[in-house]
Amino acid sequence: MSLSAAALSDLSALLGERLVLSQAVRDHHGHGESWHGVQAPEAVAFLKTAEEAQAVVALCAAHGVPMVPFGAGSSMEGQVQATAGGLCLDMSAMTAILAVRPEDMDCTVQPGVTRQQLNEHLRAQGLFFPIDPGAEATLGGMASTRASGTNAVRYGTMRDVVLALEVVLADGRRLRTGSRARKSAAGYDLTRLMIGAEGTLGLITELTLRLFPIPEKQAAAICSFPSLEQAVACVVATAQCGVGMSRIEFADRLQMRAINAYSHTNFPESPMLFLEFAGSAAAVEAEIATVRALADEHGGGGFAWAESEEDRRALWKARHSAAYAALALRPGCKGLATDVCVPISRLVDCLVETQKDLATSPLPAPIAGHVGDGNFHLMIVFDPADPAEVAEAKRLDDALGRRALAMEGTCTGEHGIGLGKRGLLALEAGEGVDVMRQIKAALDPKGLMNPGKIFL
Repeated sequence: MSLSAAALSDLSALLGERLVLSQAVRDHHGHGESWHGVQAPEAVAFLKTAEEAQAVVALCAAHGVPMVPFGAGSSMEGQVQATAGGLCLDMSAMTAILAVRPEDMDCTVQPGVTRQQLNEHLRAQGLFFPIDPGAEATLGGMASTRASGTNAVRYGTMRDVVLALEVVLADGRRLRTGSRARKSAAGYDLTRLMIGAEGTLGLITELTLRLFPIPEKQAAAICSFPSLEQAVACVVATAQCGVGMSRIEFADRLQMRAINAYSHTNFPESPMLFLEFAGSAAAVEAEIATVRALADEHGGGGFAWAESEEDRRALWKARHSAAYAALALRPGCKGLATDVCVPISRLVDCLVETQKDLATSPLPAPIAGHVGDGNFHLMIVFDPADPAEVAEAKRLDDALGRRALAMEGTCTGEHGIGLGKRGLLALEAGEGVDVMRQIKAALDPKGLMNPGKIFL
């Protein structure tokens, strides 16, 4: 055990009943949404303030206790598994919205705030936070994994909307990175060093975020296509024409069948685009006309519209249910959810080659994704008790990652590395992994912050 009696005594004196040792709570914190098995911490600390987080990290540093940050537990690549035991730092109670500054269109929040909680708070001020990964993730976790989602084609990823952070480093120092200015040339960009570090460099205790005005008009639609190639070619043409879409999502035939069965919808079971337009009324009408013409050129049809808030929510709820819908194809099985991102010009090639690979596999693996920026997902559904199926799921995952790298893309557009893609990162980054290790060693020489992640 890494948690000695002395460490437990010091942590208990600081946290009281918010230091929890029960097996059920530990097991709950030993996994996320990935297929990786439970690796439970030795204890769970439920934190409430940045000052308390700093004190806990300092104690862990003094006693040599590994630490694993935990938000909503929605990570997809094993980021929250406690590979070395130690202490789980649960940030879910740090839910204060510390400041909203409408005149500057920014806000400051604690890391346990979720995107939906923030948007409910902002609604009356005519502002919203756009990054939408689908899961009800915490903003601290979203920054740690460099999350994106359906709105990324227009608003970017967490890398683009985080202005500044407060981070507790592995030795207990509390560091502020960045400022509220929209740009800076002052030294190393420590904010973006922490974004996507998956908790391996420090513990995020506060975020300052960009906000955006709620658009005057929003309209969502679906459009079906005869083939995957035609649907994705339409996406590429839309991007190349400079149409400012809010969302362009793709789902293949199997994914649409799964969505209909799971969400009790009656969408056409053919390759489908989910679209959303936002802006002034005139701009939205112009963009709709352009996309309709492009869809016609690529064989698309059957546009169905959702303009009211209720209808748009229902449409995107169905899209966001895609992962659970895929799992429902084989009740009792697990899903290996994986993603890649390629240059938009290679998207059709990557999807077609992936579809050919899946056609020879016994495992169902629906395709869906944020294709407007070249990012798509597989949900490979397999029986974890069958070694042959486990091996096949891993083969499909590895083949997809290598395919994306061969097309000058990345092995993950938004899920991160965690435990699942450490080998692919070594292929993608090459000597860059050694530089990452050097940064890790400089900031966390004892290797206490989320050990076992990112590096093999």
